[in-house]
Amino acid sequence: MDINASIVDQRLTGIVHDHLALIKPYAGDDTVKQRSVAFVLLCASTALELPLEDAAELLTEGGNDVGVDALHFSEPDDGEFTVTIFQGKYKNDLMGAANFPENGVKAAINMVGTLFDPSKSIQLNQHLAPRVEEIRSLIRDGYIPSVRLILCNNGVKWNKQAQSWIDQTGFSSDQVSWVHFNHDNIVAVLQSKKAMDDSIQLQGKALIEEFDFRRVLVGKVAITEIAELFNRHNDLLLERNIRRYLGLHANRVNSAIHDTLANKDKSNNFYFFNNGITMICRKFRHNALQGENYQLKVEGIQIINGGQTCKTIQQTLSQSQQDYSGVYVLLRLYELADDDQDFVRDITYATNSQNPVDLRDLHSNDEIQKQLETGISALGYTYKRQREEGVGGSTGIASTIAAEAVLAIWRNKPHQAKFLRREHFGKLYQDIFKNLNAAQAVLAVLIFRIVENERKRPTLDNPPEFLPYAAHYLAMLVGQQLLQSQTLKMAEIDHRNFKSLADTLHQRKEIYLKDAFEQIKVALAKLYKKHDISLQQLSATFRRGDLLENLGY
Repeated sequence: MDINASIVDQRLTGIVHDHLALIKPYAGDDTVKQRSVAFVLLCASTALELPLEDAAELLTEGGNDVGVDALHFSEPDDGEFTVTIFQGKYKNDLMGAANFPENGVKAAINMVGTLFDPSKSIQLNQHLAPRVEEIRSLIRDGYIPSVRLILCNNGVKWNKQAQSWIDQTGFSSDQVSWVHFNHDNIVAVLQSKKAMDDSIQLQGKALIEEFDFRRVLVGKVAITEIAELFNRHNDLLLERNIRRYLGLHANRVNSAIHDTLANKDKSNNFYFFNNGITMICRKFRHNALQGENYQLKVEGIQIINGGQTCKTIQQTLSQSQQDYSGVYVLLRLYELADDDQDFVRDITYATNSQNPVDLRDLHSNDEIQKQLETGISALGYTYKRQREEGVGGSTGIASTIAAEAVLAIWRNKPHQAKFLRREHFGKLYQDIFKNLNAAQAVLAVLIFRIVENERKRPTLDNPPEFLPYAAHYLAMLVGQQLLQSQTLKMAEIDHRNFKSLADTLHQRKEIYLKDAFEQIKVALAKLYKKHDISLQQLSATFRRGDLLENLGY
């Protein structure tokens, strides 16, 4: 019996028991199928670092799923977007030795050749079709998809025959990547909070000094040392890294790092081209009697900047026979106390600048975020300013959800709320949070939850085709109806009328939703006259905000 396979099997038992409502829409009462769906759910949750509830939104299993068990795609960024597709194969076998099946690899190859061609007709189930057509709509608008196929099982990788089929597809490795994900990967992430202790060999002289009650080291390390460090610990070193690894083929910075290392004429100057690696630790020791080439003993290593550099180094060196013995990278090592968490967070964000980052935590200590936390607490809710805090129960409100809801409902920008999430704590931060009080924020979230519940579990016998794309518009319209029913403006919402507004919303939500549906139907009819509207057109319509003028905004 494989221990990690056994750990995952036990976890699946818990997921089926505790989250059956998430699984039954895709598996029904079939206990074998439930376990299979639970495995896909666990893989998606683990690989994408999502709560199970959010990962369940990605599930697409069922008839006509063309081998896609879960699907996630990112917002477009600089003309590109990333599509992550999961296919799961779970066996009631705890030996962990079976290959990912050949037929699964074949299905994935056929699926890629079909899904990403907007001109090809394909029959898909109700969970998958709206998402695929949204992806195809983006492709028609000129956005380039970067596809990650994550083939998951509780065994080992696919065999050589399956790999030969992958090699013969002709898919560009810059656009399509194949990832094997199994019980070992899952357990590695579950254990990722364990501190890593190891040694690091420096090259040449290094600067070591105490500064403001902390110790700082700046030195030079061979990239072969970094590759070996990651071979031993892998992503466990990135637990505190705010981006983790974005992928070699899906990110220009990583590709540039790889190209530099692969070029014999440039690789020796890698030290000068790269921004370096920043690590933190509880403690480091060295022989101070040496003048250079220190062997560091480091306790509690975590990489907070340069994770992409490290992972790309590891992958590049594993695939190359080139001599990298004279190639170095800059290392900054900070020895910090366990109670220095705020400082850790600050330097993590301050040093991450090579790629766009989620700026939520950067703003988490802003005065307006602290004021919202206090005000929302007084209303009986808990505001989560930081990602690692999690969101528990109906009273927990994540700052990301609050931002999305406020931008859609009170700022009348539903398309930006959905498709510019990465800018909510960046360029759109002031637009969202300026002059926002706790009552306005919570009410927006309550409205958004009502609409999201309807989108996920429609109460109508024949829900409109636009429902998967229209949640943010519906929320905006529900919000406006609520204000009109009380003859209020958004600026007049505060703690004094919050309960009355929340009660009215709860009592009249079905009426508000029905009216919002009708408003969107009328607006679509005005926009398209009597022409039929495809799912691709619907997706593009809501993404571009074409309806706002017809809705009176």
